[in-house]
Amino acid sequence: MTYAKVKISATLHLDSGLHIGGSSAYAAIGSVDSPVIKDPVTHLPIIPGSSLKGKMRALLSKTDYNNNTSSDLGKDSDKISRLFGNSKKEEFKVGRLIFRDVFLTNKKDLDNRGVHSYTEVKFENTIDRITAEANPRQIERAIRTSEFGFEVIYEITDKSIDQVSEDIAILRDGIHLLEMDYLGGSGSRGYGKVSFKDLKAETVYGDYDVAAINALLGEEV
Repeated sequence: MTYAKVKISATLHLDSGLHIGGSSAYAAIGSVDSPVIKDPVTHLPIIPGSSLKGKMRALLSKTDYNNNTSSDLGKDSDKISRLFGNSKKEEFKVGRLIFRDVFLTNKKDLDNRGVHSYTEVKFENTIDRITAEANPRQIERAIRTSEFGFEVIYEITDKSIDQVSEDIAILRDGIHLLEMDYLGGSGSRGYGKVSFKDLKAETVYGDYDVAAINALLGEEV
């Protein structure tokens, strides 16, 4: 019986400010209108695994991996469902990938460079095209050059062992698509440009040789 878990990790680097919204239930006068989500223990910005999973899945759903026809728009193929899960398909209700929340890893480096805050507040304004009324707001962003510890767990079983190469190629392409797109909100205005460095795989449970996985992760798309 084959059963293994492979950890795929990387450094997620912010090439521009990133906004993934947290709770603004409490809003004192003068406070930020749209704060970022933060770790309640360290009060540092985090990137939820759900945000990474959702964005990567959405990007892959537009590719040839999905094989969508005009009547299938919005439906995931088996290739995507088996990785990300699909509540509408009993066979793929639980996917093979587990996306972890992503935490800031270079706080000390930012401190040494004289950074006084790990987030910034960007002032923005929209104008109503009908009334010409302004709507100013303050949006908090995790700052450029922040780095986070990206981690995904991939499960291998007897059923999936012949599909490992295809699964990893899809995940790798999803990562590269994300680099060419954006993460979080307001991407069309320059937010959320990210890059991944030092992608690597290691077996954390079971006995599986990850040499082929690492070769695929290092391939150019």
